[in-house]
Amino acid sequence: MSVSDDLIRSTRFRSEREADWKRLEAIVGRSEQHGTRSLSYDDAHDLATLYRKAVNSLSVAREISLDRALLEYLEALCCRAYLAVYAPQETLHGLVWRFVSVGAPQAVRRSLVPLLISFLSFAVGSIAGYLLFMEDPTWFNTFVPGSLADSRGPASSRAELLDVLYPKSTNPLDELTAFAGYLFSHNTRIAFFAFALGVFVCLPSFVLSAYQGLVIGAFFGLHVDRDLGMDLFGWLSIHGVTEIGAIIVATAGGFHLGLAVLFPGQHSRSEALRAAGRDAAKLAVLAATMLVVAALLEGFARQLVTNLETRIIIGWTIGALWLAYFALAGRAGDARQTEDR
Repeated sequence: MSVSDDLIRSTRFRSEREADWKRLEAIVGRSEQHGTRSLSYDDAHDLATLYRKAVNSLSVAREISLDRALLEYLEALCCRAYLAVYAPQETLHGLVWRFVSVGAPQAVRRSLVPLLISFLSFAVGSIAGYLLFMEDPTWFNTFVPGSLADSRGPASSRAELLDVLYPKSTNPLDELTAFAGYLFSHNTRIAFFAFALGVFVCLPSFVLSAYQGLVIGAFFGLHVDRDLGMDLFGWLSIHGVTEIGAIIVATAGGFHLGLAVLFPGQHSRSEALRAAGRDAAKLAVLAATMLVVAALLEGFARQLVTNLETRIIIGWTIGALWLAYFALAGRAGDARQTEDR
């Protein structure tokens, strides 16, 4: 067959189908700019139909060896149309909203056992730290790192502890910014390791969570010994409800992974671990979000709000809001999942 015959055949092939390709290209362009939800019913219908026709045209074009430029055009058009038809049609805003409104609270409700274990490990550590300090105050230096104690310890007087609980500085924002950064970094490391180490049959996460409890228990013992227990309670409440909640949630994510390794059930351990990882990852992201909120409260609100009652009200109101969010958000999704089963 001569070159002129090939050219005529290619031209005829293109002229018979080019209108459909141009129509598909226009629809795909609108979809890429504004999303498929912006398409009319007719455009959405034509998108699927014209995509199939374009794929068939590409197949024929490859068989009869038409010009290279036409093949590259059809390949690019089919790839773009494939993404418009089959790719997840969700914006970043939509993904974030779906996680916040449905994914995270549902993951919390499915994780009651890991959350309970995480809470118990922290509670056991707190009680042990308190009792050990009351028996021998030197345990404080064993449990509490010097960078976190910030010059507080068994030798601190009641007045020195009061200065920390109720700072007298009239312009504390500069030093609070640095302090908030340090605390956020410290708490993030604790939450990260508690999550990541859970896969090792839960034990490292349990120990790390219990250690955090030892620190809190020793702090309480020190302040109760100086008749400042309620003052410390208010000082911690304003941020601690969220912060400790974040660490418990992150540790529960680690326990999710560890329990899947220990008790895979009817599945292989790799399958059980993969299934548990979905909720564990959601708990990790949720814990990170809570830590950001806790850092803001810890670095600023706790120091700027000095009234004991106000500190307690702020902290536990925020805690009640977290509990309401965990218990109530995404309930419609729970109902749909039950119907699907």
